[in-house]
Formats: sequence, structure tokens, C-alpha cells
Amino acid sequence: MNIQIHPPTNFTLSSRNTLIFSTHQFPISPNTPKYSYTKPIFKALIKCTQNTDSNPPKWDKLLPNNIISAENILRSIAGATSSPICQFIASPTTFLHSVDPRIKLAWLLVLVVIPARSHIYMRFVLITFLATLSIWIQPKQVWMDQLGRTALLSAILFLMVGLGADSVPMVVQSRTPPPSLTGLPNIPPSIDGYSYLLFKLGPLQLTRKGLSLASTTACLTFTIFQSASLCLTTTTPEQLAFALQWFMKPLTYVGVPVAEVILTLLLSLRFINLVFDEVWIVALGIVSRRINWQQLATMETVEVFFTYIRRIFKNIFNHAEQITQAMTVRGFRGDCSSHKIYFSSASSAPVSDVISVVTLFGLIGAAALSEYVLI
Repeated sequence: MNIQIHPPTNFTLSSRNTLIFSTHQFPISPNTPKYSYTKPIFKALIKCTQNTDSNPPKWDKLLPNNIISAENILRSIAGATSSPICQFIASPTTFLHSVDPRIKLAWLLVLVVIPARSHIYMRFVLITFLATLSIWIQPKQVWMDQLGRTALLSAILFLMVGLGADSVPMVVQSRTPPPSLTGLPNIPPSIDGYSYLLFKLGPLQLTRKGLSLASTTACLTFTIFQSASLCLTTTTPEQLAFALQWFMKPLTYVGVPVAEVILTLLLSLRFINLVFDEVWIVALGIVSRRINWQQLATMETVEVFFTYIRRIFKNIFNHAEQITQAMTVRGFRGDCSSHKIYFSSASSAPVSDVISVVTLFGLIGAAALSEYVLI
């Protein structure tokens, strides 16, 4: 609030926040003093209030601040060193390291099919089995990060699918007349207490259909991510390529370019590690420069992120060019059939293979019986 004071007006600020206004009396005769002050005309009381910017309301203090910011995003990327996605962990050597890679691929195929063809109890047993196996096989800094993120994603999908499957009522009007008009007795309620509706909270409701669909979605998501993580951290890219080539060998008789597919898979598994390393290294370089993000404007922050992405792609293209030059120097001209691909010669342990195969058949049998035994 702006207060305009004209030249003939004077004001003083006394104690207790009281603003006293007075007027000047200009001289009328030569003997009159140049300036004489009259008695204050009125007093205005100014009350001081608290600044709402410095003291926010109580509910505002409960809200988290600066969750999604440029600095937090880059720090989370730079600190993600404990989750080597698609990277082989050679040490410590565990039980899964000695299993044949062809058995591991068979496990991956079965784990994708089981969640859709088993009982809901079997799905939760499968999730518990994979979580326990991850804690036993993987190092602590690896399974704590990956298992937590996969479980969080599966829980979000479970809530969204479960509460959204039957929450929206169907816009369909029943054409069957009520029993009161036809003279037929009402259908008696179930003796066993069967209820299609399990939970209801306002417009959201959890039904048996929603529970089945949500459990299938969450179990399938958790199984795909966690089983792939277990397979990639305990199997080298060469072993995976060898196993896939063994399964795809009959397709060569129908004209499928198996050699090109295997070489593409091998290069992809090698190149994915380079992509994650570049994303982490460039983010670590930006964080180490300690940029004061509060002093940057919005467009300057966007420019930093564009520079970050541009630098990542530049480094990735440089790596791709180096790989191309290395393959060209070794005599590769695009014909995979004329080049021999040497895979890893590491042999598997027979005891581990037998245990894995027996466990796999036991899991298939339990999933098949769960549809008939568990109701």
C-alpha cells in the first residue's frame, strides 16, 4: 500500500506503531517564523502482521518440497551405481552361475506363462520364491535397489488395476424384469457367504475379478523384471547367445537368419552396458561441478538437460563407431555365415542342472494342480 504525502504535510513515527500526520503553516507576515508546526490533526494506527511468505501455514510444512528438481534427478542418476542393469556379476560365484544357460532360458519362458495359468495363491508363492532367490544370489547392494523398485512398480500396478477394473459401472440397463413383477421368489443368498464385492471406498471398489486381474498383472511384471535380472547377473552374454542359438538352430532350415540374430543379440548385450555407463558418468560430471540451480532460470535449467542428453548421444555414437571400426579391422563385412563366433567354453555343473530341472518340473506341476485343488 503506497501512501502519498504532499509537500505541506509532515509525519513522524512514534512508539507503538503510531503514525502522526501534521501540516505546515506557511508565514503570513515577515515577523512570523518561516515554519511553524501545528498540533497533530489525526493519528493513524498501523498494525504489523506476520509475513505469510516467511511463515507458511501448518499444512504447507507437511508437504514435501523440491522432490522433482533438476538437482535431485541428476543426483539420483549419479547415485544409481548399486544396480548394474544387464551386467554380469562374476563374484561371488553362486548356485545360478553353474546352471546351464539353456535351462535358464527355459526357466524364463515358464515364469512368463505361469502367472496367467495358476491360482492367485500360486502367484504370491512365485513372487516370494523369486524375492528369496534374489536375496540369496545377488549381492546386498544389488538386490536392495532392484527388488525395492520392482516391488514398488508391481504394487502400483496392483492398486491401479485392482481398484479400476470394476470401479466404473457399465452403462447397460437390465432387460430382465424384477421378481416382484413376474411373481417368482427372489434368489436366496449364498449359504457360504460368497460376495463378489470385496472392498468398497467411495467410487473405488475391489471385486474378485479386479483382484484376479491385479494379481496377474503385478505377478507378471515382478516375474519378468526380477527373473531377467537374475539371469543377466549370473550369465555372461556369450552364454546367453549360445543358449539362444541352440534353441533357434532348427529355424535355419526354414530360412531364418539365426547367425544375424545371435550377433545382434550379442552386440546389444554388450552395448547396453555402455549406455548405462555413459548416462551415469555424464550425470556424475554435472553433479560434481556443484551448479547452483536456484540461481538458474527455467530456460537455463532446460539448456543444461539438453546439453546432458546431447553429450550422452555423442558418447554413444562414438562407442558405436569404435565397435564398427574394430569389427571392420578384424575382417567382418556383414556376412555372419562366413565368420565363426566363439562363445564361452565355461561348462555347467551336473548337480546344479539336475536340481534346476527337477525344481522347474515341480513348479509346473504345482501351477497346474493349483487350478483344480485351490478354489
